[in-house]
Amino acid sequence: MIFVLSVVLTVLLLCTSGSVAAPAAHFFDERAPTVSDALLKTFNLMEQYAGAAYCPGNTNKGSIGTEVECKPDGGICPVAEQAKTDTLTEFQDQFKTDVTGYVALDSSNSLLIVAFRGSRTQKNWLANIDMVSTDTDICKGCTAHHGFWTSWTEARSGVLGAIKNATLSYPNYKLVVVGHSLGGAIATLAAAELRASGHQATLYTFGAPRVSSDTLSSFVTNQPGGNFRLTHWNDPVPRVPPILFGYTHISPEYYIAQPNGVNVATKDIKVYEGSRNLKGNGAWIIQDFDAHRWYFGKIPICTGEPVKGRAIEKRGLKDGVEILADF
Repeated sequence: MIFVLSVVLTVLLLCTSGSVAAPAAHFFDERAPTVSDALLKTFNLMEQYAGAAYCPGNTNKGSIGTEVECKPDGGICPVAEQAKTDTLTEFQDQFKTDVTGYVALDSSNSLLIVAFRGSRTQKNWLANIDMVSTDTDICKGCTAHHGFWTSWTEARSGVLGAIKNATLSYPNYKLVVVGHSLGGAIATLAAAELRASGHQATLYTFGAPRVSSDTLSSFVTNQPGGNFRLTHWNDPVPRVPPILFGYTHISPEYYIAQPNGVNVATKDIKVYEGSRNLKGNGAWIIQDFDAHRWYFGKIPICTGEPVKGRAIEKRGLKDGVEILADF
């Protein structure tokens, strides 16, 4: 019964749902014990690149070489749109898991970006609930959530090939890997493999669930390259799958201690160490699904674009809570 309830909770919690600033002037190759103004600007930009993965115009393979933008709701990722960023590879609704995202070149900030979308289709949801632990080839004895690992392996060939070619042409560009929700889980595995294959990659995730066992979480935590795992207020998604099932987070956590709709300052972001820390986001009992869709601004979903299948409405978890899951 506990397993069934946890599976249902995971399905609900991985539901997908900024602010304007100048492009960041500095990027971080290693973890930061505190948040500076420069790092805050970087977080804003990376959130918008993660959000842009929800926009089909950036992932539909028909617009490769065009600028990253957030239409039809133009203006919801202004920092990303201000940067001169063109896609190099796009992938949408691939294979068994519908893994979706893009690889892009940001010439304004000298960045190579790998971005993964969160849950939008039925196959994404099936990947979310596929919580059996499986072996990976990232490191010896390293296991991960089967659905997340399968999602990454289905995108792996195209992403690794695009990065190999791009780094030959742009050897001085920094590599960043970003994602929100399910996209953050896939981004974690992608960054781990990119690093293991010799790339210096910095990871930024927003509202990512737990991805792996202690062995792999520790491996990723200790790899060269910055890990910025951001959580927000009482977003419930970073609390699944349960620790009880053997899943842990990478460390550290960068916790946004402000509710929805509030401008975030450096003092509002607390840094907590540990793969099982119960501070920050983990200290909450009350859950707010809207907190999953708001970090430094709304995570863009490009609401005017068609979504496969149907929308299912779930009610009654507690008074006043309504969960909309796009299938």
